[in-house]
Amino acid sequence: MSTTAPAIRVSSMEKSYKDLHVLRGVDFEVAAGSIFALLGSNGAGKTTIVRILSTLLRSDAGTATVNGYDVATDPLRVRESISLTGQFAAVDEILSGRENLVLVAKLRHQDDPGRVADDLLAQFNLSDAATRKVSTYSGGMRRRLDIAMSLIGHPTVIFLDEPTTGLDPEARLDVWQVIQGLAKSGTTVLLTTQYLDEAEQLADRIAILHQGCIIANGTLAELKQLIPPAKVEYVEKQPTLEEIFLALVGNQNATTETSEELS
Repeated sequence: MSTTAPAIRVSSMEKSYKDLHVLRGVDFEVAAGSIFALLGSNGAGKTTIVRILSTLLRSDAGTATVNGYDVATDPLRVRESISLTGQFAAVDEILSGRENLVLVAKLRHQDDPGRVADDLLAQFNLSDAATRKVSTYSGGMRRRLDIAMSLIGHPTVIFLDEPTTGLDPEARLDVWQVIQGLAKSGTTVLLTTQYLDEAEQLADRIAILHQGCIIANGTLAELKQLIPPAKVEYVEKQPTLEEIFLALVGNQNATTETSEELS
């Protein structure tokens, strides 16, 4: 496979459930080592695309390749190249974080499962919670563990289906940093999301899926050119609720740490 070839290529993809046409001729490409955001409302078809690309579902028409392998005719090679993180963390709450990672490493026939687990715990800032049961983890910690489990075996392409749904602002920022780190390490990321700011912050390219069709596809700068230029007005900038929340929480944390040090 050429190094310049797209990591994911979708052409004329269609999918229907009885009389419901979910996908109506979807086309897009994802460059290797990039973050591609698939943006759309509930029911737009985002998860259906991910399920087809990860070989969990067959399309009715069209073609798709992942890492150069056809998802319909060479599904085994596709599965060897990818990892999928769904909307809900697929972790075992009875086991500890480390035990979850070791289990997956053994299932993927890694040479040293313990070392693999410890390296990922350190990479995702979970070492201090390594021996705790996952049932005691916060939502952000569970999502980080879930993504860490997805990386065992060094997949070249990872699908993240609405990875920050239900997370608080701090946990979302943690997951964003993880996703950005994946791309920097050369992993191709296809991200589905309903959050406009998430796509804006993370994606190299953004595709907007509406009623089963890609209605726009480009960089953020290219998408901004699709609407009339904004009217310039001078107004006082007000902080967003997220900025207020993080500022207050951060100050409280700092105050608590200072108090603990003084005591």
